[in-house]
Amino acid sequence: MTSLPPPELKERLRGEGFARRDGLDKEFRHDAAQRIMAQALDLPNLQGVTPVGGYWPIRTEVDPRPLMEALLERGQDVALSQILHPHLSWRLWQPGDVLIKGGFGVREPGPDAPEVFPKALLVPLVAFDRRGGRIGYGKGHFDRAIAALEEQHPTLTIGLAYAVQEIDEVPVESHDRMLDVIITEAELIRTKSA
Repeated sequence: MTSLPPPELKERLRGEGFARRDGLDKEFRHDAAQRIMAQALDLPNLQGVTPVGGYWPIRTEVDPRPLMEALLERGQDVALSQILHPHLSWRLWQPGDVLIKGGFGVREPGPDAPEVFPKALLVPLVAFDRRGGRIGYGKGHFDRAIAALEEQHPTLTIGLAYAVQEIDEVPVESHDRMLDVIITEAELIRTKSA
């Protein structure tokens, strides 16, 4: 590791993570999303959990839409995140729903969609480690959302990533929330927090 303060080290690792993720071929990313979906659907902890919070993919994030559609098909409710900076709200979603352009250009449900409080979250990331450490975009939206949900009920957190996004160690700060499970195209990782 380096002697950089955690925020600066995270920023460096974030840039490296974006480069690795952005360097993946579009077809590879598509195939990876399918393999990630299959592993997630087999995860016993996710069976029957409802609602499940998801996200609309931006940039080169793992596309969770095939997984979210499969969850709906097996009878679980799915909600998309809505950015109400500095927090996230979760709104029920179905394929074909009209989405609006929210913060960071993210497509999200409008304010008329019913708000829910997910019992499991699909979490995007830029880099991760096997302890469940995660580097996101640096705004803390998901960390705050996980903390708020955990005040209400136990919340299963599932990071969706490509294997190339793994790093040795994420610098963890007091506000960071560790993930329970990370699913890549290559494997399902149960973290120490799971």
